[in-house]
Amino acid sequence: MSHFFAYLSRMRLIQRWSLMFNIHQENVQEHSLQVCMIAHVLAIIHNRVYEGNISPEKVALYAMYHDASEVITGDLPTPIKYHSPKIADAYKEIEEVAHQRLMDMLPEKLQVDFQEIFFPQAEDETYWKFVKAADKISAYLKCLEELKAGNQEFSRAKNVIKQAIDDMDMPEVKYFMRNFTPSFKLTLDELD
Repeated sequence: MSHFFAYLSRMRLIQRWSLMFNIHQENVQEHSLQVCMIAHVLAIIHNRVYEGNISPEKVALYAMYHDASEVITGDLPTPIKYHSPKIADAYKEIEEVAHQRLMDMLPEKLQVDFQEIFFPQAEDETYWKFVKAADKISAYLKCLEELKAGNQEFSRAKNVIKQAIDDMDMPEVKYFMRNFTPSFKLTLDELD
């Protein structure tokens, strides 16, 4: 019996943004789906608009599992995770242990297919760049959602995350931000 997917189903129980007041609670599972969709379209933009050649499906696959380790570690808020290099390094080690624990839950014949997801190799760095960009965009969209609902708690986070997105200097990200992000500031009636 494998507990792998039973553990992953608990991603919906892990709340993000735990140090901040939230009007709309966001869990790791719904966040992962949004990151997956954004990463997928970033890869498509890369290929169609900027004549790149990357697998949108592989990017989406990595994005789908990008926070899977949090079913074991929980969601450590970014200000804590990156407070110091020592904490960041320690957290990376904890994530590796969590990934190995998840791998060990899989039947042995399936583990090879998850190896590259949980233990990225240097040749996969380009794929993970799109996942990281999508993760930041998702966080930015969460800030917009909270601000639209009147929650000023997310004002500073929005500015810090926007700067991090701009610093990525990825044309695909700029394309997404220009073409898709403004709609997130609209009401449902305005979208019609």
